[in-house]
Amino acid sequence: MARYILPDTIAQGDARDLLRRVAPSSVALSFWSPPYFVGKAYEAHLTFGGWMALLADVILQHERVLKPGGFLAVNIADILAFQDATLPRIAANATSQKKAAVTREQVLAAKRRRPDFNRYELARLLKCSEQTVQRRLEGVNVRGGKYDTQTKVKVVGGLVEAWGEKAGLYLYDRRVWVKDPAWANSRWHSLSYRAVDEFEYLYILVKPGELSFNRRRLARREWADWGSRGVWRIPSVRANDDHEAKFPEALARRVVRLLTDPGDLVLDCFVGSGTTAVAALKEGRHFIGIDATPRYAALARRRVKEARRGT
Repeated sequence: MARYILPDTIAQGDARDLLRRVAPSSVALSFWSPPYFVGKAYEAHLTFGGWMALLADVILQHERVLKPGGFLAVNIADILAFQDATLPRIAANATSQKKAAVTREQVLAAKRRRPDFNRYELARLLKCSEQTVQRRLEGVNVRGGKYDTQTKVKVVGGLVEAWGEKAGLYLYDRRVWVKDPAWANSRWHSLSYRAVDEFEYLYILVKPGELSFNRRRLARREWADWGSRGVWRIPSVRANDDHEAKFPEALARRVVRLLTDPGDLVLDCFVGSGTTAVAALKEGRHFIGIDATPRYAALARRRVKEARRGT
């Protein structure tokens, strides 16, 4: 077997392979944000089944690499939303957005009066467009909504918990990260009743063993403000210019400070732009970062180098 990955290294490759090269019982904290299965370029090759298999396998290997009492903290959206062709059609009647005042009842009444009229003739009679006539009759937008694949909504927390228990890890805690409304990227900024995507979860799993509970990790004010609080309000990254999905350094530094001591080893299996590695470095911890995409591994190495220089 190849030698173990040295601390303070960014490794490029599949986490499922490279985790086998992390020394057993060496990691105090594994903190990462995996692909969310929302259509990003780096996850476009995954099916839903493939996505679940990836995360389940990565979590399974943490039983070996975490030291007893070590933590796995997964930052992930609380629910997924993705297209699923097996779902039944759910037609949406967005009444507040209708530009034409003509109602379905008026169209039906016109059809009863003039059963010989086609929709173009009905449109002239009602002084509206032929698309409005068809939308009122069929209850959908004929320009595409009628044929769109329906959206499936899937709760994530139970999946993470089940994958953890299969690996011998158990849910210890969870935090809510309120980031702010993701108006530009939210899949639900639409005409539906669904909420804007403005928070994510941190699911914290623990490997059985003696926990190191050290209140000196934080100042008293920090414990009161966020260490013992379930809701963390941290603004999201404003510009994902070098990576499609970054979380703020402040989030990573909180997790690192809360769950590790100086000198501990922090692992990120989906290191992306290197935020966790930089946070660990700045907090006096060691790190190992893994990413499957060569340009992101290079980006993480560059950010670590810049952090070492203090730039």
